[in-house]
Amino acid sequence: MKKFSFPGFFPGFLLAAIVLVSCKKDDYYKDTGITSPVYKGTVMDYLHEKPLFFDTIEAIIKIAGLDEALKKDSLTLFAPTDRSVTSLLTAFNNRLYKLGKDTIKTLEEVPAVVWRKYMSMYIFKGINLLKDYPQIDFDLLQVYGGQIYLSINNTPMNIGVTYATSGGVKYVGYRQLNLSYLREPGSLSRYNFFNVAVASCNIQPYHAAVHVLRDSDGYFAFDPDGFLNDFLAYKP
Repeated sequence: MKKFSFPGFFPGFLLAAIVLVSCKKDDYYKDTGITSPVYKGTVMDYLHEKPLFFDTIEAIIKIAGLDEALKKDSLTLFAPTDRSVTSLLTAFNNRLYKLGKDTIKTLEEVPAVVWRKYMSMYIFKGINLLKDYPQIDFDLLQVYGGQIYLSINNTPMNIGVTYATSGGVKYVGYRQLNLSYLREPGSLSRYNFFNVAVASCNIQPYHAAVHVLRDSDGYFAFDPDGFLNDFLAYKP
């Protein structure tokens, strides 16, 4: 049985600083061009090749019985990282402890139906890249509200692209893709959105699109209390 762990992650701000220094165009700098987004393999191959970020996610996908779909179906995956699972299970075990119940030590102790429900929230039918999603502005949701998409288990999720301000001008800066879980699907209140930003978008295995969610954002499954309630409902 796979035990979940608490891996260390390279601080994002330090990595960004190194990248900025490395990309300074001095005499020694040579532009190597744009990295191809095309990945020669399946979604599962991609996750398997990056165990630092996805070995726990890969295990959850297999427990949930979603691995075959992620090897061949035309779909879009917003890939959470292992760190989000660690955040969830830490909060989850704290809640179990306070309820006087046994905490869990392995992923397999969570019923497969629960893993499947929450992993499915990140998977959508069809192949969609950043350019295919509408604009969202979390300060102006009545105008730029993103769009509701149904995941493969029919959970309403909001997906949208934020446009950064550049030189004091709104919406002309870089674009960032966002995935949000909604407490109430019909509400455009900012506080209704459990949002996770995308760190790397438009990765393209031969049958799908992958958008990797930011490593430092949120909990896997978005809502630890909902995950706990489902665990208690399905656990024998």
